[in-house]
Amino acid sequence: MRSATPSVPRSRPWDVRRPPSAEGRNVLVTGGNAGIGYFVAEQLAAAGATVVLGSRDAAKATAALDSLRTRVPGARAWHLPLDLADLPSLEAAVAGLALDRLDAVVHNAGVALDHPPRRETADGHELMFATQHLGHFALTRWLGPLLSAAPAGRVVTVGSYAARSERLEVDDLQSRRDYRPARAYGRSKLAQMSFGFALDRHLRATGSTVLSVVAHPGGALDGLTPARPPVHTPTPGERLRALPAGVLVQGKEAGAWPIVRAVLDPEVAGGDLWGPRVFGLRGVPRREPVPPHMADRAVAARLWTASAELTGTDPRLGFR
Repeated sequence: MRSATPSVPRSRPWDVRRPPSAEGRNVLVTGGNAGIGYFVAEQLAAAGATVVLGSRDAAKATAALDSLRTRVPGARAWHLPLDLADLPSLEAAVAGLALDRLDAVVHNAGVALDHPPRRETADGHELMFATQHLGHFALTRWLGPLLSAAPAGRVVTVGSYAARSERLEVDDLQSRRDYRPARAYGRSKLAQMSFGFALDRHLRATGSTVLSVVAHPGGALDGLTPARPPVHTPTPGERLRALPAGVLVQGKEAGAWPIVRAVLDPEVAGGDLWGPRVFGLRGVPRREPVPPHMADRAVAARLWTASAELTGTDPRLGFR
């Protein structure tokens, strides 16, 4: 059974342009320096949240902060050095937050490779699986006490529409036998989403007040995304080529809407899946049915055990 955040009934329908106030909330957005993550950070900052951009690239984070502060005067935002592919660094990175509580984390950062060869992290893990899933799994463990200290903490995992057509091979999570970049990417996002739903069940079983929610941006193209120089400046050619696709998909500003709703809507429940309203590809956010393969408890249990072993993480994840 899903668990919703205690709240008073909402007085008006959800408005993507006017979300409820996030004053007083601290939110960490991994990969908040670019793409979907940047627009999530911008929209949360505009709602009044203090936003932390988790990024391994200081120059890109600085550019993102400059853009964000131009768009949101007086924004409270700062950079946290964070490299999800470097598992041993995550505990110290979380200590660098220097916060007494964290109201939400958005597990957004990712790597998408288009061509072979298969690449590995310094720890010997396939790069996309390590960044999208293993890094966020371990990060969740270190953030557990801070999220538990918030009145109603949330873990929002950013999945992908691509995960719908994939299935996890728990015996080959690292894609060693048959590496195809697009498939490995889709499976890494499926691992993230499967973990997000499993985390909700874990939190409910332990009586935690923290919610785990999954959201995805649908189809989000650079060419349909508003300019945010120097973070994102599409060329006229990119915009022209993307126009026909606008019938089915959208830009990354709109792609951020389901994720922002998953962070801020008081009626969101643990175990929810949020995505765009029109075929799951574009439009305002709505709650979606969870595909059965994403909620498969047997697969999720094996993934959880393997993830704890691969990251050297306590499988209890530090929540209370």
